[in-house]
Amino acid sequence: MVYRIREVDASYEEIAEIIQEFNKAEEQWPLLTDNELYGLHCSWWLAYFKREPVAFAGVVPSRLYHDTGYLKRSYVMPYHRGHGLQLRFFRVREKKARSIGWKTLISETTDALHSANNFIRAGYRLFEPKERWAFERSLYWKKTL
Repeated sequence: MVYRIREVDASYEEIAEIIQEFNKAEEQWPLLTDNELYGLHCSWWLAYFKREPVAFAGVVPSRLYHDTGYLKRSYVMPYHRGHGLQLRFFRVREKKARSIGWKTLISETTDALHSANNFIRAGYRLFEPKERWAFERSLYWKKTL
């Protein structure tokens, strides 16, 4: 399968709606706020199969660490999983983070083994933050760029 990944502007209503629809697919995720969608240095990508968006990912500034980006969300529709989209999303977000001047990227996972394996494949390492920001069972990931 051939996928195109494009950085998108979430300030456009049509793009914001697509991103929010992907958020609704993961029931544990709340909808994104306007500031998370298109605040300063908030960046989003969509993966397209043919002309249909099938996945998304974002990176936003960390609220807790200086010169650090936070891998906000990433989701691939079930039929399109297993085609390397998550690793491609890691690469585009890392490239964007470097262009902004961030030195580190962080994120977390809960009990999704496939997500943890994707972080490991992309070169992220577990770390224990000074201030835990997610669920009690969350694993925290970090990569120095």
